[in-house]
Amino acid sequence: MYQEILNKEAKLAVIGLGYVGLPIALAFAKKVKVIGFDINSKRVELMRNNIDPSGELESSEFEGADIEFTDSLDVLREACFFIVAVPTPIDEHAQPDLKPLLSASTTVGKVLKKGDYVVFESTVYPGCTEEDCVPVLERESGLKFGEDFKVGYSPERINPGDKEHTLAKIVKVVSGSDPEAAEEIAQVYELVIDAGVHRASTIKVAEAAKVIENTQRDLNIALMNELSIIFDKMNINTYEVLEAAGTKWNFLRFSPGLVGGHCIGVDPYYLTYKAKALGYDAKVILSGRSTNDNMGAHIANKLVKMMIMRGKNVSQTKVLVMGATFKENVEDIRNSKVVDVIRELRSFNVNVEVVDPYASSEELQHEYGFGLVEEAGKDYDAVVVAVPHKPYLELDENYFKSIMNGSPILVDLKGIFRNKISEIEYKSL
Repeated sequence: MYQEILNKEAKLAVIGLGYVGLPIALAFAKKVKVIGFDINSKRVELMRNNIDPSGELESSEFEGADIEFTDSLDVLREACFFIVAVPTPIDEHAQPDLKPLLSASTTVGKVLKKGDYVVFESTVYPGCTEEDCVPVLERESGLKFGEDFKVGYSPERINPGDKEHTLAKIVKVVSGSDPEAAEEIAQVYELVIDAGVHRASTIKVAEAAKVIENTQRDLNIALMNELSIIFDKMNINTYEVLEAAGTKWNFLRFSPGLVGGHCIGVDPYYLTYKAKALGYDAKVILSGRSTNDNMGAHIANKLVKMMIMRGKNVSQTKVLVMGATFKENVEDIRNSKVVDVIRELRSFNVNVEVVDPYASSEELQHEYGFGLVEEAGKDYDAVVVAVPHKPYLELDENYFKSIMNGSPILVDLKGIFRNKISEIEYKSL
């Protein structure tokens, strides 16, 4: 398979062209023939015109790419090596939502042929590829797993907004359903991964490795968030504590904040779901999730108390929230925990306005029921700098004073204005 792809005698397909799939597809398309498949015809048309619908890649990234963008099964049928990179979200009950993954498996199954390979990149719980996806491939194709086709798992490590840790620069974990499959899949990925490929012993090991990467980060951030709550009660600045502790060589550098997005705030639930199915309650992981999921409400309640202590009538206050995406310098609003801050403030009848230089007001309205104001107004009782977007780093105290009224409060979640504010009541996590 590897040699056929390398010689452009066989085509590679990427199913799902979002934040993960499109960079992978374009990277391979600089070396081999690629089919980029997505069920959203509007997104496909944009990509045909060298436009990344997610706003992550420049049009120059499309140049020189041997790729055909399509939503047609007939075109997809021409591929022999399929990479599935679709979202794996959670539902309203924090349970894994496998509908996009199983739908993609159905699509691939319809075009699967003898000798083909299918590699999954979507984050899942250990066992999902072989126990959930493979049966769908077999059912739709009428082929026998292991005999007629092979599968693998290679977890994505794309970090939206990160221009340093790009696809080629990050070690890629790969695995296959048997040793031959693992080696073939590894060789294919080595075409585009400069940092090298790590061959996991089994698919389950690779699945588990991915899901604990973000679980580990989630727990460390949860610890920082809990510390920030404790230190606030002691009137100690958390960032000053972290700077002091960070002078020790083996202190892990994490900071408090809102934990949203499609990875850190989601992936741990896949692991705890599987653990529950096996009869084990993952107490530590779920405790960390609870801490992080409640930070938005904690921040809003703290601000409300601060305004009350300043003699303000909360129902007559006006608050500006700066930033609505799940992290800085991206357009991605999926699972943004800034939404929790906004909703909690509005539960106190606070008049909340939101600005963001990257987010789409239309998407926010559709997803969360609120949009953006075109620009910041005046006479705010408080400003919450929720996301440290690059344009916000250039602001100073005079700017905030110009848009706030008497007795103003500045809540700076990531501490980017620490030691730069002296005339406004200032609060960071």
